[in-house]
Amino acid sequence: MSSASAIPDPRLPIPGSKNIVLAFSGGLDTSFCVPYLKQRGWSVHTVFADTGGVGADERAYIEGRANELGVASHVTVDSGAALWDGFVKPFVWAGEGYQGQYPLLVSDRYLIVDAAIARAQELGTRAIAHGCTGMGNDQVRFDLAVKALGDYEIVAPIREIQREHTEVRAYEQKYLESLGYAVRTKQASYTINENLLGLTMSGGEIDRWEAPGREATGWCATREQWPAQPLRVTMRFERGEATALNGQTLVGAQLLARLNREFAAYGVGRGLYTGDTTIGLKGRIVFEAPGLIALLTAHRALEEAVLSKQQNRFKPEVARKWVELVYEGFFHDPLKTDLEAFLASSQRVVSGEVTLETSGGSVAAVAVNSAHLLTAKGATYAQSADWGVAEAEGFIKLFGMSSTLWAEVNRKSPK
Repeated sequence: MSSASAIPDPRLPIPGSKNIVLAFSGGLDTSFCVPYLKQRGWSVHTVFADTGGVGADERAYIEGRANELGVASHVTVDSGAALWDGFVKPFVWAGEGYQGQYPLLVSDRYLIVDAAIARAQELGTRAIAHGCTGMGNDQVRFDLAVKALGDYEIVAPIREIQREHTEVRAYEQKYLESLGYAVRTKQASYTINENLLGLTMSGGEIDRWEAPGREATGWCATREQWPAQPLRVTMRFERGEATALNGQTLVGAQLLARLNREFAAYGVGRGLYTGDTTIGLKGRIVFEAPGLIALLTAHRALEEAVLSKQQNRFKPEVARKWVELVYEGFFHDPLKTDLEAFLASSQRVVSGEVTLETSGGSVAAVAVNSAHLLTAKGATYAQSADWGVAEAEGFIKLFGMSSTLWAEVNRKSPK
């Protein structure tokens, strides 16, 4: 396919079209997929899995965009609760970002696959399409998730056009505009993903390893927009799950949405991240996760105070492996389930309240209250103790025996 003008008009239905379900977000890539698939004989049914990152206006835009593109049907699925239970809870229990930084904001992909497969079953088709490129991680997540859930045909239009077009986004934009479909300005420059977890942005100067421009902003307020008064909130946890905010009981998705709004106003959770992708390239993105960063900060402060020394030391090893599996597409691998059993067990006493405070840019846990705080009745670190000099010296002697012996023996050895 060398030019959009050389193909039949994809706005017209083709008799005898086969049904295919397209995971749809209304962005440049998935908008391109609709006419592309129709031109190849598919009857396109779009599914938008709303995982809580868009408002009513955007949700209406996505539905209108699908209809404008001439889909056979469009459905919106509310996946916020599923995202909380299936990803947020174990991720917070793990408490680790990918490579110590990235909070896995694209993990809603697995819920999108669930919604697409459910729709395919309703339509009686085994054809699933997505708008992932051949350069990124999402294609791996989508494909492996689909393969784990059944025997489906996977169609990836963006991967297909890469064989002939090196400037893929420019080609997609030209293709859509040649058919009379407008493209949003930001979509022309950036790939933007939003969900309950946060927002990611790539493309343009970000991909060129340059400083992100002022256009590369999403939810988080800029420095000059931060409120003058600090923000302070108290979060309640029960067995490692956040259940209330400032005394108000909220279901998980509602609580995270509230945190997103409140902490975004203070610019919390914005980062510029470079990491090793699944396929081996370096990936560079701007991300904004105000609520998730606040949630992780509160949970870690509580966990550090109530878990044993050995738990706090060992748990990050399990967490890093869990994060790697989710990042690389192995969401349905049995090892992930095994690791989650450990993580759930580690949360037995992670209950209490944490107070967070921010003046802008970062957030800190300033107070922790729990019935499970590991405090000693007769001792406080660096302040007081209910043991004496002899006990302290004896502990130090035995604790450091091996290193002390090595030093003594080797001081006597000839150089």
